[in-house]
Amino acid sequence: MDELSRRNLVTVAAITMASTVAFAGASLMSTAHAADFPTRSITLVVPYPAGGGVDAMARVVAQKLSDAFRQTVTVDNRGGGGGTIGTRAVARAAPDGYTLLLGHTGTLSINPSLYTRLGMDPRKEFAPIGLVASMPVALLAHPSFPAKTVAELIALARKAPGTLNIGTSPVGTGGYMCAELFKAEAGIDIAIIPYKGTAPVMNDLLGGHVPVAFGVLPPALGNIAAGQLRAIAVTSKTRFSLLPDVPTFDESGLPGFEAVLHYGLLAPHGTPPEIIDILSAELRKLGNDPEAQKRIRLEGGDPLSSTPAEYADDIDREEKKWSKLVHQLGLKVE
Repeated sequence: MDELSRRNLVTVAAITMASTVAFAGASLMSTAHAADFPTRSITLVVPYPAGGGVDAMARVVAQKLSDAFRQTVTVDNRGGGGGTIGTRAVARAAPDGYTLLLGHTGTLSINPSLYTRLGMDPRKEFAPIGLVASMPVALLAHPSFPAKTVAELIALARKAPGTLNIGTSPVGTGGYMCAELFKAEAGIDIAIIPYKGTAPVMNDLLGGHVPVAFGVLPPALGNIAAGQLRAIAVTSKTRFSLLPDVPTFDESGLPGFEAVLHYGLLAPHGTPPEIIDILSAELRKLGNDPEAQKRIRLEGGDPLSSTPAEYADDIDREEKKWSKLVHQLGLKVE
């Protein structure tokens, strides 16, 4: 071997060794940072206005993580665009574990099929941490609304096609999709009125400006108990524990009708696995904590717990289910 070849081999070996040392150093640094995580406050983004089901679940998670980490976890409501604005903001945030998303079926499994210009694939741009809860949607009515059952509502809608308004949360959310599913399966002509958030539709429902609405239960439970709203049916397979006298849609003449929303915690893609593991471990503790379970149920949900991989699988299953409905109904939002 000539002198030039020997020098080249030495150079290549030196570069390889330097790269190996640098990689090892970066890995050790990443592990060291993860061991200290978190060292400052965490922002938990809710991609909808305050007052809805996503917000309610986020506040349970924020309190429990704050207590566990002894760091402030701040809920940041960034509504707009059917949940797309807040979701995009987290996707673009630094992947360091300090900006998280309280995701749900609408933002992760419905919007990718519904929005023609979403500009992102949530399954590629987020690292799932774990499931938090599931929640049924309810068909709610103002006390003055004459229909007391699903069958009576369908009969009323058929008697005067196109005249019945049903309020929902924004386009793409669970409430909106439930209304579309109900309209399709019942074969009725109704006007679906999407609001900017859950709170606005509840306010108009309470005021009688919209006679009936699909909505999650957290903002409605108190008003149902006070007689200011009436729950006609719930979208889960079984009756909801806090409303045992309210039938399911399946019981009400629409066999197989089911639409339950799933809520979970995510971080931006690229967040170190060590940090995901730390967050996931604390989230699973929350799922097994009796106090947290009680709060979730009082907010209208059923507690869930999962690994990051199980949550990723859940997102895929939900996306297949809802995208089928979106395509079947020909729904598109520009």
